Amino acid sequence: MEPCVCPEDGAFTAPSHADVTFRKMEGYLRSRRLCDVTLVAGDRRIPAHRLVLSSVSDYFAAMFTSDVREAKRDEVKMEGVDPDALWVLVQYAYTGRLELREDTVESLLSASCLLQLSSAAQACCSFLVKQLHPSNCLGISSYANAQGCHDLRRVAHTYAMEHFAEVVGAQEFTLLPADEMERLLTSDDINVPDEETVVTALLTWVRHDAAARQRDLPQLLAHVRLPLLQPQFLADLEASPALRDSADCQRLLLEGMKYHLLPQRRPLLQSPRTRPRKATVGAMLAVGGTDATKGATSIEQYCLRRDTWKQVAAVSGRRLQFGAAVLEGRLYVVGGRDGLKTLNTVECYNPRCKSWSAMPPISTHRHGLGVAVLEGPMYAVGGHDGWSYLSTVERWDPQARQWSFVASMATPRSTAGVAVLHSKLYAVGGRDGSSCLRSVECFDPHTDRWTACAPMAKRRGGVGVATWHGFLYAIGGHDAPASSLASRLSDCVERYDPQTDVWTAVAPMSLSRDAVGVCLLGDRLYAVGGYDGQVYLSTVEAYDPQTDEWTQVAPLCLGRAGASVVVVKM
Repeated sequence: MEPCVCPEDGAFTAPSHADVTFRKMEGYLRSRRLCDVTLVAGDRRIPAHRLVLSSVSDYFAAMFTSDVREAKRDEVKMEGVDPDALWVLVQYAYTGRLELREDTVESLLSASCLLQLSSAAQACCSFLVKQLHPSNCLGISSYANAQGCHDLRRVAHTYAMEHFAEVVGAQEFTLLPADEMERLLTSDDINVPDEETVVTALLTWVRHDAAARQRDLPQLLAHVRLPLLQPQFLADLEASPALRDSADCQRLLLEGMKYHLLPQRRPLLQSPRTRPRKATVGAMLAVGGTDATKGATSIEQYCLRRDTWKQVAAVSGRRLQFGAAVLEGRLYVVGGRDGLKTLNTVECYNPRCKSWSAMPPISTHRHGLGVAVLEGPMYAVGGHDGWSYLSTVERWDPQARQWSFVASMATPRSTAGVAVLHSKLYAVGGRDGSSCLRSVECFDPHTDRWTACAPMAKRRGGVGVATWHGFLYAIGGHDAPASSLASRLSDCVERYDPQTDVWTAVAPMSLSRDAVGVCLLGDRLYAVGGYDGQVYLSTVEAYDPQTDEWTQVAPLCLGRAGASVVVVKM
């Protein structure tokens, strides 16, 4: 007997009263005493107590406390319930214990859902989550949908998206009904290296039962991002027997071909089929920059599918106002300053093996330079050598592995935005020593000449630039005379059309950002970090050129300005 403690107010609570009581009721169940109802499932008869069943199951509570016939009957027929599962759940009502096994969990989940035993159903769902595998996740997702277990369906579907390349090799994939196949194809979250993997999976599914599934192909093919296929792959598809005889399929293929043949019309050809899946766009890296300690060395990586940042590497030492670009899948970090002197060193990071290597240095020490890759070679543009603003430009030849000078810009520029558009290199804004610049010029590598373009509406140094489907975007920055201590920071975004040589204002960012990192990831432009006049920002926002809207995405792990932001294929 447990010791009794009577508090001063005379009230007493037995600490294990409920456990002792339910153990006694379980004893009455097993000895079939005081039972007042018998549940009949198939050829099995299960005695029980109405009060116990009603206390744990909303289904039984509704049955036994209402005026339905079963409320007074000694026997209640349980249609559509597995007898063994029912007996297990009746015992669970008395004991709170449930033994889960792979061969019985689905029947237990079905019975739990019917009897509205939410805790038991949740336990079954949690068990099934742990059993998820590429060979069964589609079946579990479909089963969860049939049972109304929405959380389990979501988790199973997410698992299938994550492991899609393995899922398509399982038998469950070939047995999918057309509506489930459509649900897969419409998702932006399929984890595939490219869109070719998706269309190959679809054709494999069709061939498994071509006679019945051929009629579903046009509707399903409409969810494949055909314009994003490689041209050769797209051309080969046209000859596929499954697509050749369908006018609807041929129309979709023609749409994809037009996208490749008419690049100047791409802004007008945008559709859900031109939006890349999140896994195919690569990873965005935010490299270095200036933080509260005046020198961030970490490299953070953004995953679009998960909307998360994580630190993946670090630069070898303190390096500020450097330039960076991706060439042949590797990250090049060029120039900058270490806090004391301006650098001419170049380092190369291989994201696959996560290793750094030293490269031949540029000829001129530069910080505040811009770096971009144009038709193979990499260019280091302008900057400051520690004494003066630079107009000179150097080009890295990856075949010869050496730097050489090309034509200089008309205007010396530091902290200019540098980007590539239509096989030309653009230098946008920046500082020339006396003020921030509105001027823009572009370089043609075939003539080795720089040409003046229409100036921006606003003077801007520390401006971020990126391109999208034939347009150049200038984002953020500052405008202040060289002698001024107070910069006017900008949330301004301007778009340049090289066909008309005209700049147009578009939607501004949610806040002003100087020294903002900018790049294109998928079909959106990202503004990463920057400085708002008081703090180094960790916030990140994405711009959709089709809707002219900015939206917030996951913030950086570390607030930073002047980070080089690039995209690498992983």
